Amino acid sequence: MIHSDNGLSGLIVSPEPERICTGLIFTEGPVWVAADDCLLFTDIPAHRIYRWRPGSSEADVYRPESGYANGLTFDHDGNLLACEHRNRRVSRSPYDGEVASVIDRFQGNRFNSPNDVVVDDDGAIWFTDPTYGMDKPEEGSLGDPQECACQGVYRVATDGTIACVVDDFTQPNGLAFCPSYSHLYINDSHVNVIRKFSVQADGALTGGETFVDMRYDPRAGCADGMKVDEDGRVWSTGPGGVWVIAPDGTLLGLLRFAEVTANCAFGGPDFSTLFVTATSSVYRVETTVRGIAPGSR
Repeated sequence: MIHSDNGLSGLIVSPEPERICTGLIFTEGPVWVAADDCLLFTDIPAHRIYRWRPGSSEADVYRPESGYANGLTFDHDGNLLACEHRNRRVSRSPYDGEVASVIDRFQGNRFNSPNDVVVDDDGAIWFTDPTYGMDKPEEGSLGDPQECACQGVYRVATDGTIACVVDDFTQPNGLAFCPSYSHLYINDSHVNVIRKFSVQADGALTGGETFVDMRYDPRAGCADGMKVDEDGRVWSTGPGGVWVIAPDGTLLGLLRFAEVTANCAFGGPDFSTLFVTATSSVYRVETTVRGIAPGSR
């Protein structure tokens, strides 16, 4: 239900979130597949990627061995990108095609456990690399040691050049660009804040100030996955549900769910449906806004 609607009036159509499938373990990584009119999402402990189609009350298995995948998105060529905990890499595959590695090391060291991923307007791939997948066997850990010196955020340019663009996070998690790609929002789910960075022409990041502080909210959940709509509002999972935040950092309202939320994505025919992965289920909320299609320029 809508917990606070001081700024959500006119943005939300659904009075209650609708649970579209359940019976899963820990859902994450939702992404809408416009070409196939369906939603993909991950179940990390199940080691699977699922596919849900409108009108169905359950999801079928899209990829039976996902590498304990977490975040998903599409690149400009329609390839599916996946952050794989077990394989400590970002992978790429044509939709329903063969999976190959995009990147699995930085300066010779294996990544920790890539968590979430986005693509900018030039086609560069950005992803976060916390240690969550190294900490728990149910999230893919094999007990191997950490090799990278930090829990960083990385950028892979279209020529394959990779750079660590931020190295001062405790546990970087969800990330999303503003509509103009001039700013990048990144969640630190351990500290429980969203930070805002300015994106420079060469791909470097400056700033990094706190955009939203969730640290003092006692409700269950943490700053996790997020998306941005066409008007620049940030829709971020956090304590209590999905926080809807204006471009200036003002909290507009909170969408509450029966389970702890982990990630969200816009989809549907006009990208106005908000899909939310929350523990054992996936929900949808109809809105009057439009999200930004993954892989769009």
